[in-house]
Amino acid sequence: MRLCAWYLYGEKHRGYALNPVANFHLQNGSVLWRINWMGDTSPRGVGASCGMMVNYRYFLEETASNSALYLGSKQVRASEQVLALVAQFQQHCRL
Repeated sequence: MRLCAWYLYGEKHRGYALNPVANFHLQNGSVLWRINWMGDTSPRGVGASCGMMVNYRYFLEETASNSALYLGSKQVRASEQVLALVAQFQQHCRL
């Protein structure tokens, strides 16, 4: 879960999210909202993402500002759950 959070939040290509799905949603103003353990237990889901599923949440009144923040400053908006996992990853793993 920590590694997944870091991959979606912290791994970048030219400053933007490395994951193409994350990049799509973040460009459109979403918030990286929740990581669900075993959210996709189909064979494809387990093979592609170890069964994890990610939710992106769109707060309609914030989508324009979130999109501008991501596209302009390359900052990812994320929930407390995701940020806590990122902090745990940074605390326990060496990059």
